[in-house]
Amino acid sequence: MTEGARTGAAVGGAVAAGGMSVELPLWKAISYFRVLALCYALLRYVNSYLHFLHPVAGWIYFGALILWTLATTRAFANPQRCNRYVLGVDLTLAVTGIVMSGLTDSPARISHGAPTLPTIWAAGTVLGFAAKGGWRPAAASGAVIGVANILGHGGPTGDNVHNIVLLLVAGCAIGYVIELARASEATLTRALQVEAATRERERLSRDIHDGVLQVLALVQRRGAEAGEHDRGDDGGGGRVFAELGRLAGEQERALRALMTGGPLPAQRQPDTDPAEASDPAEASDPAGPTDLTALLRRYTDERITLSAPGGPVLLPARAAGELAAAVGAAVDNVRRHAGESARAWLLVEDEPAAVTVSIRDDGPGFAPGRLGEAERAGRLGVSQSIRGRVLDLGGTAELYSAPGEGVEVELRVPRKASP
Repeated sequence: MTEGARTGAAVGGAVAAGGMSVELPLWKAISYFRVLALCYALLRYVNSYLHFLHPVAGWIYFGALILWTLATTRAFANPQRCNRYVLGVDLTLAVTGIVMSGLTDSPARISHGAPTLPTIWAAGTVLGFAAKGGWRPAAASGAVIGVANILGHGGPTGDNVHNIVLLLVAGCAIGYVIELARASEATLTRALQVEAATRERERLSRDIHDGVLQVLALVQRRGAEAGEHDRGDDGGGGRVFAELGRLAGEQERALRALMTGGPLPAQRQPDTDPAEASDPAEASDPAGPTDLTALLRRYTDERITLSAPGGPVLLPARAAGELAAAVGAAVDNVRRHAGESARAWLLVEDEPAAVTVSIRDDGPGFAPGRLGEAERAGRLGVSQSIRGRVLDLGGTAELYSAPGEGVEVELRVPRKASP
């Protein structure tokens, strides 16, 4: 995004926006659980293998189970490596161990509720399906393990049914939580992308407002004036200038619509000059602190008065340029909207923690809600060139006006501000 660089996909276990994901710790926990469950199953078999009818078959199975668990530890710790083939082999091993339990153990032990060979290791398989695909794959794998338990080890006993229900509940719950987490991460990613696009759009809107739109407005006005002036001659040159002005006006309105994302606004009849649209931010020295007062003096004339401290008012170069550009936009509004006889006063206050610039004029002012109407019409001088610049510096921009009482704009920027 600018901040938008922080975003990432949140599908299928990928890292979410900001480089964090609730899935990754869960996958690591599943990997650790499988190793601990293997140790538990192995210890139980060591304590009871002498009671099995075919203990060698059990040792062969555990040898394969140990090799597989250790070989897939990294796969179950990463959602990208744990694919459907890994999960399929894992489920096959779990079902094989359950079926082998009914063939290698004694009927007496099975009837008394002896555990299967993999015991709780089979739950790691269900958790893997849950983390990878959600609650539905978890329920399906849990059902397969449950059927194998009933058919291959002891039938539908109370202990078997109890264990199967717990396995299904745990798997479905984890799968559902994973789905919610992915949906939340996807929403956060989209929100960050929208925020990044909005901020970039605002930045471009400021630059366009301070340059391209001003020039197009001037060309439209001068073309119309030249067309009117030359209408009494042969008409050829007048038509050319009038057509040029008309095309410039159309392009201005289309560009404003692109900036605001809305329909074409009504045609604007500007009264400005491109010399007044220059961006002081471009003239600031990037090498070090810049005197804000020196940047503001370019806006003074017989109608605009500047009051500032005797010494330089230093700000970081880029911050001083952006603040001066915001003041320039406010002064430009005074020249265009306050009337030819209106005066304006710039007041710079140099405080230890912040710099405040106030712009006050004695023009006619405007009614409440006028700024909102102008912004909807694509006129973004206040919202972008003034308020947007100051907000990007971490400051505040306040505007006060009432009909007949002029306008006062107060811009306050922290001394350590940097865009």
